[in-house]
Amino acid sequence: MLKEKSEGLHHYYNDCGQGELYPYEKSDFLSDIQLPINFPSAETTEKGKKHRVLSLFSGCGGMDLGFEGGFIANAKSFPTNSPSIKHTVKKDWVLLKRTDFTTVFANDILPEAETAWTTYMSRFGHTPETYHRMSIVDLVKMHNNGVEVFPKDIDVVTGGFPCQDFSVAGKRKGFDSDKNDMGKKRLDNAPSEETRGKLYFWMKQVIDIVRPKVFVAENVKGLVNLGDVKNIIQRDFASADGNGYIVLPPQVLNAGNYGVPESRERVIFIGIRKDALCEEAKQALTAENIPEKFDPYPHPTHAGNITDNGLLPKVTTYDVLKDLPEPADAIDPSQSIYSKAKFQTNGSQGQTEIKLDGLGPTIRSEHHGNIEFRRLSAEHGGKHIAELNNGMHERRLTPRECALIQTFPPDYRFVMPYNGRKYRLSSSGAYKVIGNAVPPVLAFNIAMRLQELWDKYFID
Repeated sequence: MLKEKSEGLHHYYNDCGQGELYPYEKSDFLSDIQLPINFPSAETTEKGKKHRVLSLFSGCGGMDLGFEGGFIANAKSFPTNSPSIKHTVKKDWVLLKRTDFTTVFANDILPEAETAWTTYMSRFGHTPETYHRMSIVDLVKMHNNGVEVFPKDIDVVTGGFPCQDFSVAGKRKGFDSDKNDMGKKRLDNAPSEETRGKLYFWMKQVIDIVRPKVFVAENVKGLVNLGDVKNIIQRDFASADGNGYIVLPPQVLNAGNYGVPESRERVIFIGIRKDALCEEAKQALTAENIPEKFDPYPHPTHAGNITDNGLLPKVTTYDVLKDLPEPADAIDPSQSIYSKAKFQTNGSQGQTEIKLDGLGPTIRSEHHGNIEFRRLSAEHGGKHIAELNNGMHERRLTPRECALIQTFPPDYRFVMPYNGRKYRLSSSGAYKVIGNAVPPVLAFNIAMRLQELWDKYFID
């Protein structure tokens, strides 16, 4: 197995002069006794876990945390008597149960992502060696050269392959990206399988190598409107392992319909290995109309952008932000240190104020001040008049507010100061990895649906 020491953690130990890492954040509205701080060994984590997950393009861990469970979430994200809830932490916040999944390999190229992931996920017994800060292209090439890179006996591969080239908010270059696999500008225009827009193809090669029973791939909704891109990707994924996968018709899921206080639409591809399926499941998944009891996509739980009297009310931004103090009064660096980018009158992204009684906007990676405002001044059209009258000032969302809207738990560390004014992870780095992430509660819904169907699908 490929092993790499995490430079980020190594430097943190040395610079702090401490022999241990404190992988949790002081919360502004949860006491220490309410935080689920436990640090099991890797053996304890592995014990009782059935399904091994290999995570690609892992970022700071939104998909991975959702697949693992065991994190704090807003109570309104789940039915009151949900079997997924372990116990109530305090009013409006609950601790979710662990799932049957465990992450055995994670990967990304961003040092900020590695820092956030390894810091929080250590509580589940994951060591820094689980995370590989390398390009997926390099990992596959190393495997092809005989290096033992990937773990054996993988059950699930997950990956949110880079989306900027398919995003409506981006330049929509699609497959013809001008960036390479490391996200840097290409120096030539020659056709290449290593462009950022074709990194899904390298994910497909990892699927070829490890042959998981299931894979879950995520990207932006804009992908479905780019000509034949969706069909090409679906066909390429199906060809993995010698046409060995059933790839279900991809679906666009809005996170707001799954208990996330955010209007965030993502296209999800789910593939299932044919030779692992029992005959009944194989027949169902290849039928023209897949029976609901075999459909791997999670059913909506909340009326985010749909009307259904049988669904729970949408979770609002107020529900997750109401307990937070203003930055000046916060003890959490992710709440007190935030973007000071000023309001721009040019109509660019991020110049609007969030609605407290509805879903938040899609949280994006910060770029030239595109993080939405928690509150605008009356001069700039602010609607939160009561707050302005109470002396609260115009400001953008903090990293903690963005993270809570994305359903990261309140003790997930993002901004990490050390050594005076230096940072292990800065506010700009925090905004970047939070905006790139899959909302953990959405990922948890996907994981729990797969967990529910696992024994119906597979022979062993």
